[in-house]
Amino acid sequence: MSQFSRLLTTKALADRWGVSNRSLEGRRLRGEGPPFVKIGASVRYRLEDVEAWLVAQTRQSTSDQGPDQDAA
Repeated sequence: MSQFSRLLTTKALADRWGVSNRSLEGRRLRGEGPPFVKIGASVRYRLEDVEAWLVAQTRQSTSDQGPDQDAA
């Protein structure tokens, strides 16, 4: 199976997560969301990238630092 065989639109991912399209657009602008692919003017998310990003967001406590934060 091709690595690009399972591409999600912004709407499909937003529906899957129960968030708005605007929420995902904002995350893209801030560089906070899962990796995405640009095909012309279209944005697509590889399912594998989305799943890997979600795993990286896993925390054990609200005080756990995110992957982009330095340890104090």
